[in-house]
Amino acid sequence: MDTGKVWFVMPAFREARVIASTLAQFRETGFNVVVVDDGSDDDTGEIAHRNGAWVCRHVVNLGAGAALQTGLEFALRNGADYLVTFDADGQHRLDDAVVMLSVLRSGGVDVVLGSRFLGTTEGMPPSRRRLLTLATWYTRLQAGLPLTDTHNGLRAFSAEAARQIELRHNRMAHASELLKQIAVKKLRWQESPCTVVYTEYSRAKGQRNSGMFDILLDLFMGRLHR
Repeated sequence: MDTGKVWFVMPAFREARVIASTLAQFRETGFNVVVVDDGSDDDTGEIAHRNGAWVCRHVVNLGAGAALQTGLEFALRNGADYLVTFDADGQHRLDDAVVMLSVLRSGGVDVVLGSRFLGTTEGMPPSRRRLLTLATWYTRLQAGLPLTDTHNGLRAFSAEAARQIELRHNRMAHASELLKQIAVKKLRWQESPCTVVYTEYSRAKGQRNSGMFDILLDLFMGRLHR
């Protein structure tokens, strides 16, 4: 694999405490990493730069969807053949992404989607599992894709597939919007087992149970405004 043609895209908001340890996985791999600092008021961007990442910055916080779109476009402009979205808070493992890239490079699919429910979870609160099950059911109805995990940030795309992704939802509903676009554009997809680690940090930051209800509300409001 020409690792120089692989780009990892990490949306990040106030991840100064953990971004260095997340980026440590990529040392000496040859992979390119772009961290999109989504209006953080801490040192997220500076720390990411010191640890070898390219950094794009939003002046204000625009949300995960906008940060993801910025990162994908940056990677494509810089010659990416394959793109992987990867959480900045340490929940994902590089080994899983490498397996997904191998599946993608086989040529049979355009997109590989990580699934914690085909793989494993560590430290996942039971209430979180129930809410993710509800969100997965809802999104499967909307997108028409028989997925097991619809809100997993670990995904791998061919460049051709990534060019067809145009996210308009800036907030968390971008995950369901992305799946809808995969269905509408008839991109070939496959799920791949992955491990998602729920650390004390990730549970405290952005993993509150009400967040899943926020996703459903975003999707509902998005449908009203089409």
